[in-house]
Amino acid sequence: MDQFLLIALNGLTLAAVYFLVASGLTLIFGLMRVITMAHGTSYLLGGYIGYVIARETGNWLLGALGAAIAVGVLGLIIHQVLIRRFQDDDMRVALVTLGVSLIGTDLMLAVFGGTATQVAIPAAFQVGLPLPGLGSYPLIRLLILLVAVLVGVGLTLFINKTRYGSIVRAGVDDSQMTSATGVNVRVVFASIFFLGSALAGFAGVVGGTLFPLLPGQDGSYLLFSLVVVIVGGMGSVPGAAIGAALVGIVSQFALVYAPTYSLVLTFALMVVVLAIRPQGILGRRSAT
Repeated sequence: MDQFLLIALNGLTLAAVYFLVASGLTLIFGLMRVITMAHGTSYLLGGYIGYVIARETGNWLLGALGAAIAVGVLGLIIHQVLIRRFQDDDMRVALVTLGVSLIGTDLMLAVFGGTATQVAIPAAFQVGLPLPGLGSYPLIRLLILLVAVLVGVGLTLFINKTRYGSIVRAGVDDSQMTSATGVNVRVVFASIFFLGSALAGFAGVVGGTLFPLLPGQDGSYLLFSLVVVIVGGMGSVPGAAIGAALVGIVSQFALVYAPTYSLVLTFALMVVVLAIRPQGILGRRSAT
């Protein structure tokens, strides 16, 4: 029983990292319908930037903030320079962002090398918290789970309960009509791309605190983020949270009890969900 609870909790904390990465993709891909293949690169770049800032300043929070802002600004530049003019051409956007991803990955490999790099855990959080039935459990993992919950609640309220969120949803559904009301849709889309990229950069610091940063991780996190967004439902933040929890828990249990088939079982989850609900768990049915 203790092992079962430990695996489940490890799965939830892993899901917290997946959700933080996927929350940005939920805004960019799920909500705006922009197919970006550079989201995993944003995650890895954020981790490296946060590592450098935290190492030089000794402040983890400053590293996370700096990484979020830097990656957000870079994502905004990519959107304005490379994507905005043909944002509705899915194939062209996918190919352009794939090129950006490949260039970014090679540059990070040249600068940081191929060795593992990990963001230093703040000394105050390098302790265990006693939990019933589990004993001592790393406090940093529980805090990351809490951060993911707060980000999820904040994004849900932002999208569904604020005027700006309503403008974003209206702009996605009918940009011409929204523009006719006096809203600058281009600025709205640019701000969402900035926020989605910033979340990926922040997630890179969080993930880089729990797990070593390695070249090639960008592809893995992009893939898992896509699975989370698709399983949860396009544009649904609560759906992404559910999808991340399912992916994290299934992958951890599979890794312990069926390590040879862990990756197969994780992606089998997506197949089963989409076979039952093609729009995802909390996705909206497309109009026919």
